[in-house]
Amino acid sequence: MTDKPVLEPTAEHPITVAPTGKHVTVRINGEVVADTDNALTLQESTYPAVQYIPMRDVVASKLTSSDTTTYCPFKGDASYYNVTTSAGDIVEDAIWTYERPYPAVGDIAGHVAFYPDKADITVA
Repeated sequence: MTDKPVLEPTAEHPITVAPTGKHVTVRINGEVVADTDNALTLQESTYPAVQYIPMRDVVASKLTSSDTTTYCPFKGDASYYNVTTSAGDIVEDAIWTYERPYPAVGDIAGHVAFYPDKADITVA
């Protein structure tokens, strides 16, 4: 059994989580699947900022759990969701979540994020 590395943010690899402070709408194939004024922006090092949406502001009826999992040494174990549109299109692994994130990013618990190549994310 291999222990997973756990890393803390540093000056060389900073991670911040802060309220977005703007309205965030997420559409997949033109359909609204998330709409919130309570998003969090996670900024990790030099990567693009990611909007984390409270799960309560996502249309849960469009989601099905995926078997996909990944691991981030800064955030923890991620699980994924597929999104099914009203037309019956299934967009696989469009959403990820850290159900039990590491303490440094604990604020993202109960939130999900969308892949920008699978969803249109508007911050306004």
